[in-house]
Amino acid sequence: MLVDQILYAKGDGMKGDKKYIVLFLLPAALLMSTFVYYPFLRSVYLSLFRTSGFFSKTYVGFDNYTRMFSDDMIRAATLHTLEIMLYVIVFQVGFALILAVLVDNIRWGKGFYRTVFFFPIVISGAAISLLFVLIYNYQFGMLNGALAKFGFEKILWLSETGSLKAIAVPTVWHYIGFYFVLFLTAMSKIPSDFYEAAKLEGITGFKKTIYLTIPLIISDIKVVLILAITGTLKVFDFVWILARGQNGTEVLGTYMYKKAIVDLNFGYGSAIAVYIVVFGVLLSVITNRLLKKEEVTY
Repeated sequence: MLVDQILYAKGDGMKGDKKYIVLFLLPAALLMSTFVYYPFLRSVYLSLFRTSGFFSKTYVGFDNYTRMFSDDMIRAATLHTLEIMLYVIVFQVGFALILAVLVDNIRWGKGFYRTVFFFPIVISGAAISLLFVLIYNYQFGMLNGALAKFGFEKILWLSETGSLKAIAVPTVWHYIGFYFVLFLTAMSKIPSDFYEAAKLEGITGFKKTIYLTIPLIISDIKVVLILAITGTLKVFDFVWILARGQNGTEVLGTYMYKKAIVDLNFGYGSAIAVYIVVFGVLLSVITNRLLKKEEVTY
């Protein structure tokens, strides 16, 4: 009888808690619906039309999607986006992991390094892009100024062959600190008993990182990789400000902008937006599946 009363009271408590949970989640759900789900569904709807301007709209079904299969620029933009994604995964995530391992192994100054490395995140992408415009400038840029001082010839950094790599530099640098903080936080949650046991087994230094630290934060690495992949698909400001999508730097974000805003072809621009979302979800699912078997719980 007493057990039944306890369970009944617990059930009433859970019902009351659920009301508060729903109440607190409702504002977030409204914001997500307004600024994420509705725009996406609106893009799906507009992708079924051919538009020229704000008021001219003709239903064409899936013609915009069919057009993408024969659009050479879509293929080029996809390849350029994948190239930047490769740089982001290798250098941005890689350097963030290396920095986190190094800082995790020091006793003093972790807060200082956390602040210093995280600082670029608070600077807008547009401001960083303008900074690198000055750095890459052929006539008076910092890089060419340094080369000239040491007797070397100036380099056209934003050339047709080097523009994408030059743009990848600020793209990678901007978010290293963010992923560094995520990795460092994940490492701080690993129980110290694990490291003490590994030390008794003679596992220290580089081996400790490879055989203990990385396997224990593999779920966090997976999250960071998914964030890096989806973040690359949203790259726009660096490419647009530094090169306007020219000289072989057209990515999916800039091409969508040109079609939807510059050409006022909202139908085709919306189709590209849907393609970006589907492409990002597909890459995220593949990444999740590849790393799912490697997860370790503690």
